[in-house]
Amino acid sequence: MAAYAVPVELTDQDAAQMIREADLPLLLDFYSPSCTPCRTLAPVINRLARQFFGRVIIAKIDTSTNRLSAGHYGIRGVPTLIFFKNGQVVDQVVGALPDDALVAQLNSFIRS
Repeated sequence: MAAYAVPVELTDQDAAQMIREADLPLLLDFYSPSCTPCRTLAPVINRLARQFFGRVIIAKIDTSTNRLSAGHYGIRGVPTLIFFKNGQVVDQVVGALPDDALVAQLNSFIRS
């Protein structure tokens, strides 16, 4: 089943509800299709969705078409990764981190 896990694509219309109602920790990737580091990070996000399936919800939101959500969270640069637990921001990373750093951060995020 985890082989079919993919990041959830959110919009301004459904992001707030997903963040509020998520029953697992949530990693939200704010990205833009025109951003080179975002395109580099995309396969990593896809792998993380499979690797952490059932333990973390991995989602993404395109800031070029969903400006309300980006503005609400003060996104000034992409990629920006925001970690949520129980609807609250618990951490934020700006920029594309290496795979192993993201895996370590997610493992720490799950344990906290």
